[in-house]
Amino acid sequence: MADEVTVTKSNFDAEVIKSGVPVVADFWAEWCGPCRMIAPILKDLAATYNGKIKIAKIDVDAEGELAQKFNIVSIPTILVFNNGQVVKQQIGAVPRHALEKMIKEVA
Repeated sequence: MADEVTVTKSNFDAEVIKSGVPVVADFWAEWCGPCRMIAPILKDLAATYNGKIKIAKIDVDAEGELAQKFNIVSIPTILVFNNGQVVKQQIGAVPRHALEKMIKEVA
């Protein structure tokens, strides 16, 4: 089973900051076309790198406080966390190989 979780303010620390594996945090919204374009890519990468990374889905409409905390002004924004720290960032939809390159650098 691929490790893809819905993250909220209440479980952010447990799922992202204290995660035992690198976390690819996808800041997205239901109405965002580019967000919907990369969603299946992230789901596939979660399966490909199962056990090595976690995909965290953060809905910016529902979790505005988290989006503000990380200065998310454009979506999709991907933040890669490793050991509780942001180590990589990608703003906007990109092809699978670009997302996979980010993951390979931390997984």
